[in-house]
Amino acid sequence: MFSTITSGTLYGIRSCLIQVEVDVSQGLPCFQIVGLPGSEVREARERVKVALKNVGVELPPVSINVNLSPADIPKSGTMFDLPVAVGIMTALSKIPAKAAADTLLIGELGLSGEVKPVKGVLPIVREAAHRRIKRCILPAENLWEGSLVEQVESVGVSDMRQAIETLTGVRQTAECRRAEGNAEQGENGVQIHGVHDDVSQPGPAYSVSEYDGRRRGAANVEELSEDAARTTDSSREDFADISGQESLKRAAEVAAAGFHHLLIVGPPGAGKTMLASRIPTILPPLSAEESLEVSSVYSISGLLRAESGLKKERPFLNPHHTITGQALVGGGRIPTPGIISLAHRGVLFLDELPEFKRETLDILRQPLEDRKVQIARTCGTYVYPADFMLVGAMNPCPCGYYPDMGRCRCTPSEVRRYLRRVSGPVLDRMDICVQAQPVEFHHIAEPAAGENSDRIRARVMRARTIQAERFQDTGLRFNSDMKAGDVERYCKLGGKEQRFMEQMFAAMQLSARGYHKILKVARTIADLAGCERIGEEHLAEAVCYRQTEVLQ
Repeated sequence: MFSTITSGTLYGIRSCLIQVEVDVSQGLPCFQIVGLPGSEVREARERVKVALKNVGVELPPVSINVNLSPADIPKSGTMFDLPVAVGIMTALSKIPAKAAADTLLIGELGLSGEVKPVKGVLPIVREAAHRRIKRCILPAENLWEGSLVEQVESVGVSDMRQAIETLTGVRQTAECRRAEGNAEQGENGVQIHGVHDDVSQPGPAYSVSEYDGRRRGAANVEELSEDAARTTDSSREDFADISGQESLKRAAEVAAAGFHHLLIVGPPGAGKTMLASRIPTILPPLSAEESLEVSSVYSISGLLRAESGLKKERPFLNPHHTITGQALVGGGRIPTPGIISLAHRGVLFLDELPEFKRETLDILRQPLEDRKVQIARTCGTYVYPADFMLVGAMNPCPCGYYPDMGRCRCTPSEVRRYLRRVSGPVLDRMDICVQAQPVEFHHIAEPAAGENSDRIRARVMRARTIQAERFQDTGLRFNSDMKAGDVERYCKLGGKEQRFMEQMFAAMQLSARGYHKILKVARTIADLAGCERIGEEHLAEAVCYRQTEVLQ
């Protein structure tokens, strides 16, 4: 007999539906799995055999062949255990062939028949909904994750018995085996009580309609985003906490409005880290689609938690400077997302930038341009999203006090050697570079009530609205996304502005990338001011933020 069960797997950030084809035929007893399976998938043979035995299903001495189609996609993980077991039972006529139609199954099996949770459920269920699958049977502990996708019915099961009950629509005996007395023989060959599940007698499987995870579902993502935009938590970090440093706040506002990369240079204690940690509070809340994107990355990494549900706030990651390149961008035999992918749609803050290994920082060069990371392995190329806002902070010299010669004891060669720890190509990719000055006494002793994050965020969101209208149907999202051709189209300059930039190009010895970055930042400054055209004052402010050439 032959059966086909629909399951899913992950290939980078992309999820693929897999057809688990099972053929049971007479011949020498064997159990083999083909279709480019990884070691975890091949080990499913032993888990499935023992799990079926322990729920009362004895496998006859037959030849069992399992094919995971399409066969050219690498399969890893333990999520194929449940579909393989159901496919075998279907091929043995213990479950009706039509029972698993339009149903996706994923789950790891314990030897007792328990269905254990797996990683990456959210993107797989999203793909199932896109392919118009009507029902997904998931591990009970992953049900809240499947319930985030409203377009498909998700059902959680905790063991094989519940999976069979869900598929057949009938309740089995406690031991799922032949019983004496009043038990009837069901059509599928498994002993059942002969009572169909109904509202008055709900089955043991957990349906999405009964699960409180729906409250965190996709239907409410927009409401959650709106709540995040309106809510003001008095305990959260706020820009109003920063004393002085008006130029830093302005630079952070411009960076947030255009999603530009930001570099802050200044002495210790000037507030670089304090400001960077508050940048997420002035970024617009995640949209429904962005929330699902970020949550999918965290689901693949196994970091999505039931108590938090969908990621509703933009990520903020602050890795230590001892981080390895593999941890930063992702990797492994079967590559998993790194820190830059976990920062997708959020902020990646690299404090003490020159303390990172130079080769580690240079790995960021391509992701900063492409907004994605590609990891090549012998089994294929894995692509993960990496559309993040990079914020870096660094001291101007080893002691941190240059150019204050009254406190700095570094020699000129030591200063140059320290600054060269960050390569020129990385510095050239920073859109905005601003210097933090030491905080003056009167700002600390008598701090003025500065603008809070909500007021700054309101201006940032107005500028983002202007960009959304400008880039409608172009595939661009922010001013920082513009390529050279887009800059020529959307950042046209008048005669006076053109002459000004010609002078700056020669005086600052700008590269082509540096010139375009100044225009993109000026476009964002004009958007914050509500101006349709870029003026000379906007260009002048953007030029002031282009101090990376001084560091090289």
